[in-house]
Amino acid sequence: MDTRRLFRSSATAVVAVGLLISGCSSGSSSPKASASDAASGAASGTASAGSAAPEGGAGPVDQAALKKYYDQKLDWRSCGPSGFQCATLKAPLDYAKPSGAEIDLKVARKKATGPGKRLGSLLVNPGGPGGSAIDYLTGYAGIGYPAQIRARYDMAAVDPRGVARSAPVECLTGKEMDAYTQVDQTPDDQAETTALSAAFKKFAQGCEKRSAKILPHVSTVDAARDMDIFRQTLGDKKLSYVGASYGTFLGATYAGLFPKNTGRLVLDGAMDPSLPARELNRDQTAGFETAFTSFADDCVKKSDCPLGTKSAADASTRMKSFFHTLDAKPIPTGQSRKLGESLATTGVIEAMYDESAWPQLRDALTSAMSGDGAALLAMADSYYERQSNGSYANLMFANSAVNCLDLPPAFATPKDVEAAIPSFEKASPVFGEGFAWASLNCAYWPTKATGTPHRITADGAAPIVVVGTTRDPATPYKWAQSLAAQLSSGTLLTYNGDGHTAYGRGSDCIDTAINTYLLEGTPPAAHKKCS
Repeated sequence: MDTRRLFRSSATAVVAVGLLISGCSSGSSSPKASASDAASGAASGTASAGSAAPEGGAGPVDQAALKKYYDQKLDWRSCGPSGFQCATLKAPLDYAKPSGAEIDLKVARKKATGPGKRLGSLLVNPGGPGGSAIDYLTGYAGIGYPAQIRARYDMAAVDPRGVARSAPVECLTGKEMDAYTQVDQTPDDQAETTALSAAFKKFAQGCEKRSAKILPHVSTVDAARDMDIFRQTLGDKKLSYVGASYGTFLGATYAGLFPKNTGRLVLDGAMDPSLPARELNRDQTAGFETAFTSFADDCVKKSDCPLGTKSAADASTRMKSFFHTLDAKPIPTGQSRKLGESLATTGVIEAMYDESAWPQLRDALTSAMSGDGAALLAMADSYYERQSNGSYANLMFANSAVNCLDLPPAFATPKDVEAAIPSFEKASPVFGEGFAWASLNCAYWPTKATGTPHRITADGAAPIVVVGTTRDPATPYKWAQSLAAQLSSGTLLTYNGDGHTAYGRGSDCIDTAINTYLLEGTPPAAHKKCS
């Protein structure tokens, strides 16, 4: 198991539509807004008055040197599924040295279909960090968002730097990742603790070896600044945006940096930027415990529940016991990899993102408890975005690179983890120990963190809708409450339900509130609740 503060929407794992981007470069289409609009202060990267360091430690940027990036014209070309276009957006590799090296960022869009007056572009990001926004656009948002939204907006996305098509961070080979994902993350003795630390070190060293140039420049602040350049090249004076999971942190960071350029922002499955890494990880541990309890409550009502039919508490005890069994003796899966505790735990975690996966998890646990780990292994592979040929998408590599740059590490040494395990186990008897050890990964990272915990107020921004789900595993509901309270123009929209994120997941109440906001600019009533 390796959670690595993975904050992605449940849709991220199921969209994998490729685009033919390699031939795209900066070129010829004309944006409607001038670069002078950006240079008037929006491109400076300075915080809005009254915000407590919304950049999370980012320094000032030479706005004059950024003018050429805001002035660039994109060469849009048809690619991928019908109606989609791709291009390459250029940005400075290092915003502190904007006249230096450049980075190529892959972008995509699908133009508004009509009828109705065009409202501009709607950027989307599915989270991660490390989820491909372009895959999300082409596999879901650009074809599955409500027709009235797609009629009025050009649907658009940029793979953030370090992710997928945009100078992707690379760390380990497929075989090395296979070995890494099987390392015991609930060490029972010093030898196992040493082995886990060695695995984290090897991962970090692999990232440094293969991606040293990009590693210092993949922070959320960098990605937010890239989005403002993209906004300008699209011809939009304001950024309209739907961000899910980690995408809410990216959107909130944008609002803190560029409040005057902030249009209609939906932050669904919100993160709390004010929390340090250890608290984020412990809160997420509690979130997955809440989600598992909800799953267990549902499971024990069914006669075929593999965790028994007594109570959710009894089911949790049985789940933990089964993990211990797999720790001692992994079971076969029909391939060379066996299912041990780490992969089994990851498979269970994967199902917590979306309650529609609960029947699949029941079946997988039934099989695993009968000695066949194939189904639960497949769920773990989905979490890690492992391909059928044994290769891995760069999700986990980019995830570590961004997280370890955005915040100082949760723990510095294994002894720090050992001291904190009781508090993590209090947050989650089922997952606590493993989540605590997984939080050690950034201790060995080769690039020092540039971000810090910080509140974001985004003074002067237009109304921002923050969405929280009461039993969300990956982004606990209290984070949405906190972010909505921090943002000077934030409005909290609550979904009383299960799963990760809320928009487009079956609640007419949620969908209507968000669609109305995106189409008319009217946020829902304060503290509106849906089920």
